[in-house]
Amino acid sequence: MQNRELPFVRAMFDSIAPRYDLLNRLLSLRRDVAWRKKLAAAMSVPENGRVLDVACGTGDVVLEICRRNGPRVKVVGIDFSAAMLRLAREKLRRYPSTNVLLLAGDALALPVGRASFHAVTIAFGIRNIQDKTGALEAFRECLLPGGMVLVLELAAPQKGFLRTAYMTYFRRVLPRIGRVFSKHTFAYSYLPDSVSRFPAPAVFMSMMAQAGFSRVSRHRLTLGIANLFIGYR
Repeated sequence: MQNRELPFVRAMFDSIAPRYDLLNRLLSLRRDVAWRKKLAAAMSVPENGRVLDVACGTGDVVLEICRRNGPRVKVVGIDFSAAMLRLAREKLRRYPSTNVLLLAGDALALPVGRASFHAVTIAFGIRNIQDKTGALEAFRECLLPGGMVLVLELAAPQKGFLRTAYMTYFRRVLPRIGRVFSKHTFAYSYLPDSVSRFPAPAVFMSMMAQAGFSRVSRHRLTLGIANLFIGYR
């Protein structure tokens, strides 16, 4: 992310943090929960493995990984929103057996060592990063050889009635609901715009390959409303 964009995005997420989880469930009809479960199920790490969750937000992906793997896996969550990290810490206090460290950080300047993790995950965060290839390269650098990256992101259906219905909901209904619950006049108009600007699946897979990932694959979720991209170092 360029420096001029960073304060704006951080301030937006700090503002909507108190209602972020509620709106995720409401606006996705709880499909976001199923999508995170798919991400955690697709991840393969060894005993005592290490996972980095970038843009961890309120900690939902971190907790899903912990639920699936227990304390045998160490998870480091990173986010640049202080309000989101506070909520994540509150959640984690209810699960004292988890092996989690939360850090403040930027996806393009990760506060971790090179070749430190068996997997890197990011859910609904990479669309907010302008330099996506740079972020992917940063993810690859902190992976051990053979490690995997898992990118979960929203998508707009490409054509047909589903696209028409989806875009009507996304551009007209969703911003109104978001404003009512979050009291933020811009965040839930930004969301559909950021999704519509996200590269087409084939283009994003090419970006992953350009960043040095191999065996890149895409898994369509809920009729393509979300995608799970996977690649290996």
